[in-house]
Amino acid sequence: MGKSTDFRYNTGATRVPWAAVGENYNVHDLMEIIKFLMQGEGKEYDDALEAVWQQVKKLDALATPPGKLSLGSKVEEAEEACNKYLGISSSTFVTNATAGFEIAYKYANLKPGDEVIVPAITFVATMAYPLAVGAKLVFADVDPKTINMDPADVARKITDKTKMIVPVHIGGYPVDMDPIMKLAKEHDILVLEDAAHAFGAMYKGKKIGTIGDFAAFSMHEVKNITSFGEGGIATTNVPGFENEMKRARFLGLDFTCPIKDWLYNITPIQGKYEPFVAGNSSTTEIQGLGLTLQVARNEEIIEERRNAAAYLSKRFAENDALIPQDLGNEDIKPTFHLYLLQIDPAKAGGDVQVLKKKLEEKGVTQIAHFGPLYRFKVVQDMGYNSDEIAKTCPNCEEVFYKRFTHLPLYGLSQEQLTYMADAVLESVAEMQAGK
Repeated sequence: MGKSTDFRYNTGATRVPWAAVGENYNVHDLMEIIKFLMQGEGKEYDDALEAVWQQVKKLDALATPPGKLSLGSKVEEAEEACNKYLGISSSTFVTNATAGFEIAYKYANLKPGDEVIVPAITFVATMAYPLAVGAKLVFADVDPKTINMDPADVARKITDKTKMIVPVHIGGYPVDMDPIMKLAKEHDILVLEDAAHAFGAMYKGKKIGTIGDFAAFSMHEVKNITSFGEGGIATTNVPGFENEMKRARFLGLDFTCPIKDWLYNITPIQGKYEPFVAGNSSTTEIQGLGLTLQVARNEEIIEERRNAAAYLSKRFAENDALIPQDLGNEDIKPTFHLYLLQIDPAKAGGDVQVLKKKLEEKGVTQIAHFGPLYRFKVVQDMGYNSDEIAKTCPNCEEVFYKRFTHLPLYGLSQEQLTYMADAVLESVAEMQAGK
């Protein structure tokens, strides 16, 4: 009898099965995956690859393919690993952090005219859904020390139309959440944490991503941990919405009230004010396996990044024109996804644009990871006046154009870290000398 592997097929014992997976991946496909994940060249590499090929062929003669490739046990294991790590029970594995944001925005029932407060500096994914549905984006200025959303400016920009506040933990450095949560409670506003960079960060004894009403982490290929190139974890603190998150991920399937002569129903998801229609942000078993493996070593990854950041901060303290990354304290524990380097233009003899050009000439990769959102054409073409918004975000204008850039922290040898620190110090010295 065939074994059931999916709720849609083989619903009982059968002599004529209906496979839940179409074309299986074969031994030749597997070898291509191995070559992709473990790239190399030369005779020694080719010989090792041939030895693997011979062993994989033997394994193929004994193995059977998986009966499920998406939303199965490996996805569930990844979610449980994240739950255990974060100390929650709502982790939902989605295609990317953007999909997690969309679930939260849909729960808020955003409509044209509703206002969403986002930081002036972040990635476009933070604002994509509100912009698409015609909600009004309100740009909060940044804290010049952290480049994160400034709670004081958020307070100034709340109106009776504000439906959501979206703090972004840029570079994995936690936003000051207490005043934001206080404002949200006072005004009945939902808080969505954009925790794309912050899986494992801590704020006053709480894991980032467990403080707001919703949160989403990114497991994209450039993040501290990944799920084979793309993926995200969405979380919620909204009472009663934990189970709905899973349905919101996959089209609103509902097994509690199946339609006549069928297995399930499709029902809307209850939002804050009214129901909404779910989308599809399903994830694969391979992604789930990859995420589970990397979650297990996340603390080691953060420690390696912290050590690199500590080295750079120690070196940059040699010149008071440099403002090193804040390494955190007992209350604030970053993930060190990026190293925030700032300068004092008056002391440095020039602004960060000069420094960036000098570092490029020295072969040091660096970039101000995000730009002012209101400068993008998509925002301007939707009717926003960039110059007028800029006047309300003076810190953003100052730090982006004159003060900060980001340096890499991971996968670097000590020699490369030393060279990067030397290059920064030498470049600033040249600026100070008028060279």
